[in-house]
Amino acid sequence: MWRRRERISNATRHGTVPWRAVQLFWAAFILLALDVAVRSALAQQATHVPRVGVLSPYAVTGSSFQDDVKRALADLGYVDGATVTYETKFADGRTDRLPMLANDLVQLKVDVIVTTTAPAVRAAMEATTAVPIVMGGVDDAVEQGFVASLAMPGGNVTGASWLNVQLTAKRLDLLKQALPGLSRVAVLREAIGAGVTAHAVMLAAQTLNLQVFILEVRASNELDDAFSEMTQVGVGALSVLESPLMATESNRVASLALQHRIPAIFPERRFLEAGGLISYGPSLPSTYRQAANYIGRILKGAKPGDLPVEQPTQFTLVANQRAAKLLGLSLPEAILLRADDIIE
Repeated sequence: MWRRRERISNATRHGTVPWRAVQLFWAAFILLALDVAVRSALAQQATHVPRVGVLSPYAVTGSSFQDDVKRALADLGYVDGATVTYETKFADGRTDRLPMLANDLVQLKVDVIVTTTAPAVRAAMEATTAVPIVMGGVDDAVEQGFVASLAMPGGNVTGASWLNVQLTAKRLDLLKQALPGLSRVAVLREAIGAGVTAHAVMLAAQTLNLQVFILEVRASNELDDAFSEMTQVGVGALSVLESPLMATESNRVASLALQHRIPAIFPERRFLEAGGLISYGPSLPSTYRQAANYIGRILKGAKPGDLPVEQPTQFTLVANQRAAKLLGLSLPEAILLRADDIIE
């Protein structure tokens, strides 16, 4: 009886060896699991494909904005579907849709948002203070409060911006060159955002000794009334300012100007295809390339607030001889010689 108890006691003591083996096994298993988890997380980071949110204030076919940005990023080595993906939202010229679309991009957890025009930049800024925002060209980014300064933007916004006072003055000056006796000019703008554009117009008009009538529209159904008012006032020319609505309605705006026999200058060449007389503004493909370059730098770790806002270096002047003939005008040689392109 005594020997049986001893055997049981010995078996109990020997049983502690397997238990320690179990402990060692589980410890090794946990360490291995942690190692696999860490390696998996590192692998996911290494293979993360950045997502670029494109907030376009235009219609799908209304602008080359999104295509120019993607093309420029491709030139930088970002291959769509492989090393970068895109989430693109179109407002179709309706500024009231921009806040909702900007929020959609934030919810999709994009790594950066690229957009253009002041209303779209403002909508993106209201949607997020964390996601970097790249401006693909706006008027007076400092004046409109988008950045603290051109040299040190601060915050989450950077990109390209031009000085609207100088650009507006140049367009009015070109109109005066084309029409030497010009004294009254209408300026058509979309009634959105701050009044900085209207202020720039008044400053430019004073310098050129021109009387300016600023007409604001909020929707496309107000365009006919705006042109009727121009006729009643008796303006000698028209300057159309850039905005999502004007870009979307470019053909109609230019056609109405031709119909009312009002020589007009526009911010982009697209207006001239429907009868605009002159266009002058920053080279948009070049400006969008600047934006793509900043997107690339941000995706590599740069902070938008540390990237100085760039100003366009290329401006394009296009003259429409066909429209001039329909208006009974002869464009001065000085304008034709300086034009980057002439539509015959």
